[in-house]
Amino acid sequence: MSMSFESYMKDMIQPMRDELTRIGITELRTPEEVEDHLPNAKGTALLVINSVCGCAAGQCRPGVARALQNEVKPDHLFTVFAGQDKEATAKAREYLAPYPPSSPSIALFKDGELVHFIQRHQIEDRSAEMIASDLINAFQQYCK
Repeated sequence: MSMSFESYMKDMIQPMRDELTRIGITELRTPEEVEDHLPNAKGTALLVINSVCGCAAGQCRPGVARALQNEVKPDHLFTVFAGQDKEATAKAREYLAPYPPSSPSIALFKDGELVHFIQRHQIEDRSAEMIASDLINAFQQYCK
């Protein structure tokens, strides 16, 4: 019995999703879920735009995981998966203006306003430790 491409991709992608959900990040899979959660999040909210690329695996997800071990962290944790949940990602990106679409990327909101954003080019050239440090500094500034 052959496995469909969709099924194969789902099996391949699931561990990339789990890497964030198992540390307490809520996946937003539809535009409605994004609309319900992101603009209405009181306090601070982290949004990780996940992706299948190597820098998501090597730097972005590990950097986020490390930063969330910090005592000071956002009130809400969300993720959308670029290339997989396309409509949800497109909706989430509406809140990231004026920044161009970038995946992976990491956004921090305070009372619905974007206050810190790490774009793909700022992830590719840095280690997970550097990304964690950047996020922890933003958490210290905005999440207290």
